[in-house]
Amino acid sequence: MSDTATHLKQNYIGGQWVDSKGGKSHDVINPATEEAASTIVLGTAADVDDAVAAAREALKSWSQTTREERLDLLNRIVEEYKKRAPDLAKSMASEMGAPVSFAGTAQVGAGVGGFLGTIAALKDFSFTEKYAAGVIAYEPIGVVGMITPWNWPLNQIALKVAPALAGGNTMILKPSEECPGNATIFAEILDAAGVPPGVFNLVQGDGPTVGNAISSHPGIEMVSFTGSTRAGILVAKAAADTVKRVHQELGGKSPNIVLPDADFAAVLPPTVQGVLVNTGQSCIAPTRILVQKDREAEAVGVIKAMFDG
Repeated sequence: MSDTATHLKQNYIGGQWVDSKGGKSHDVINPATEEAASTIVLGTAADVDDAVAAAREALKSWSQTTREERLDLLNRIVEEYKKRAPDLAKSMASEMGAPVSFAGTAQVGAGVGGFLGTIAALKDFSFTEKYAAGVIAYEPIGVVGMITPWNWPLNQIALKVAPALAGGNTMILKPSEECPGNATIFAEILDAAGVPPGVFNLVQGDGPTVGNAISSHPGIEMVSFTGSTRAGILVAKAAADTVKRVHQELGGKSPNIVLPDADFAAVLPPTVQGVLVNTGQSCIAPTRILVQKDREAEAVGVIKAMFDG
């Protein structure tokens, strides 16, 4: 069994791969075959407690690092990430159904893009600025809980982890239990890059148990959630008692408005392609096409011809 296959059934806490304190297995289904692509062990609230303890201990030193130290780590992560690009693409293809070609370019590319963008921003970011007779200093928030979805997994992980590292924060990541493999590989990447123990922690699990434990934990200063509106409401409610910061990016589909004088043959095909990309699993997919009522039949005909062909 490969290291990754073993790590899939573990959590990454305090710089070590450790067994969950739970024991309940969860099969990850390949949507192309409807067979199990992998199996994880769902974490528990006790696992989250361990991850928070590790993150809080690591915060003492990581929050004091310099810009140069953080940039050095982010650049090392990018180099290790590139080495694992084929593994990441294969994992996403088997778990969430994106074609390997798309996973290897758009999905993997989005992840590394998040790190490169953060590196560029950090180079010029001013951590202090003058205000009246005083100075405003931008300090780390603290321990950040991150809950990410399955449809653009690496993109969402990178867009949360990279800025948190750049800001001197420590973190606990809970990826979707339906697409956990890329997060496991991501943790291996950070480990290989030399992320200090406890700065990044990974706890596999579901929303009602691990997600709720992260959202409600008094040792976490902020929770960043991307997912459905329904789950987002639950995250906000769970976080309320601890008055932590809550950042949410919730579900939705985008309408395409086609103007009355548009050339349907020219504009509708790329619109439909936007629906189908990433096997249709994008929150920005234009799955609603709004046309004038008197041209509805024409629009349906153009779209139908695309699929009939």
